[in-house]
Amino acid sequence: VPLGVFWSLVLGLVWLHLLEVPDPSVVPHYQAGVVAFGLSAIIELLGEPLWVLAQAHLFVRLKVIAESLSVVSKCFLTVTLVILYPQWGLYIFSLAQLLYVSVLVVCYVIYFVMFLGSPEATKKSFPVARVKALLPNFVEDETFVNWKEARLTWSFFKQSFLKQILTEGERYVMTFLNVLNFGDQGVYDIVNNLGSLVARFIFLPIEESFYVFFAKVLERGKTVKDQKQDDVAMAANVLELLLKLVLLIGLTITVFGYAYSQLALDIYGGSMLSSGTGPDLLRCYSLYVLFLAVNGVTECFTFALMCKEEVDRYNFVMLALSFIFLCISYFLTHWYGSVGFILANCFNMGIRIAHSTHYIYDYFRESPHRPLTGLLPSPALLLVYVSSAVVTALSEVLFCCDKGWMARLIHVSTGALCFAATLVTMLCTETELVHFVRNQ
Repeated sequence: VPLGVFWSLVLGLVWLHLLEVPDPSVVPHYQAGVVAFGLSAIIELLGEPLWVLAQAHLFVRLKVIAESLSVVSKCFLTVTLVILYPQWGLYIFSLAQLLYVSVLVVCYVIYFVMFLGSPEATKKSFPVARVKALLPNFVEDETFVNWKEARLTWSFFKQSFLKQILTEGERYVMTFLNVLNFGDQGVYDIVNNLGSLVARFIFLPIEESFYVFFAKVLERGKTVKDQKQDDVAMAANVLELLLKLVLLIGLTITVFGYAYSQLALDIYGGSMLSSGTGPDLLRCYSLYVLFLAVNGVTECFTFALMCKEEVDRYNFVMLALSFIFLCISYFLTHWYGSVGFILANCFNMGIRIAHSTHYIYDYFRESPHRPLTGLLPSPALLLVYVSSAVVTALSEVLFCCDKGWMARLIHVSTGALCFAATLVTMLCTETELVHFVRNQ
C-alpha cells in the first residue's frame, strides 16, 4: 500500500503536468478524474491480501459474488448519472470507479471478518485465525526484510511488469508518444472494449478454471515419463479438446466478425463509429480474438507445468518480446493508424503461441499423445468456414449498410443461414468435442 500511494502520486503528477491534457471545454474535470483513479488504485490495494487469500484457497463463489456486485453497482451508477447529470463528464466515471473498488474491498472484508474464527474455518484448518493476522506487523525475532521472500517478490514483479507491457503496451505508446489524437483514441477504446467482451466472458473463465485443473492433475517440473500415465492421458485429451473448442469459437468470430463489423458498429454507435476507422479496427480485432483464444489455453497449460527455472528463462523471452512489441506498435501505428496497434498485438500473440506450442510439443514428445492436433479442425468444417466468409463478405458489399433496413435484414439473414450451416457441420464432424462440452 505505501508503494501504491507513492506511485499513484508520482504517476498522477506525470499525467497532470508532463502529458498532454485535453481541452477543458471538450473534456471537463480531467484533473479530478486523474486523482479519483489514483485513489481507486490505492483502495483496491487495501483488499489485495484478501483477494490473494481467496484465490489461494479457491473461494470461487466469493470472487464471483464480489466482482458481480461491484460491476453491477458501477454500471448502475454510471447509467443513472449519465442520464440525470450528463454535464458532469468525467466525474461520473470517476465516482463509478471509486464505487466499484469500494464495493469490491468491502465484500472481501465482510466475508473474511465473518469467516475467520468461525466453525467452518476451524473445520477446514484455515491457516489464518484472526483478521488482525492479515494486517502489517513487526515480529521481534525476525529480520525487517525476509530476503528469500523479497527475491521471490522481485521475480513476480518483473513478470507482472513484462506481462503488463505485452497486454497494455499499445496504451503506453498511445499516451506517451501522441501517435493518435483523443478522438481516435476514443474510437479505439470503444472497439477494443466491444471486441474484448468475448475474451473476458468466455476465454478468461476457461483459462482460469483449466489452469487449476492442469496444475492439480500434473506435477510441475516433472517430465511426462515421471507423471502418472492415466493423468497424462486425461490432461492430453482435455487439452486437445480445449484447443479445438477455443479454436472453433475464435474462427467463428473471425469469419463472421469480418462481414458484420460495420453493421454492429452502426447499430451500436451510429455513423460516428461505422463511417471512420471503426469497422476496420473491429475486423482486425476479430482476427485478434482468434490469437487470444489459442494463446489463452496454450499458456494456461504451459504456466501450470513450468518449473521456476523455465519461468525465469521465459521472463527473458518476454523482455525481448516487450521491446520488439513496443517498437512494432510505434511503427505500425505510423503506417496504419490505430489498426497498427491491433496488428502489433496479433504479432505479439503469435510469438507467445509459438513458444507455448513448442513447449507442449516437447512435453508430449516422449508420449503417444498429440494434443496439438486439436488445432486442426476437420476439412469439411474448414470448407464451410471459407464458404461462409466468401458469402457473408459478398452480402456485405451488396446489402450493407446504407441501403435501408430491408437490405440489412437480408444481410443478417444470410449470416444466420451461414452460421446455422457452420453449427450443423460442427455437430456432425466434431462429435467428441460436442460430448466434452455437454459434460463440462
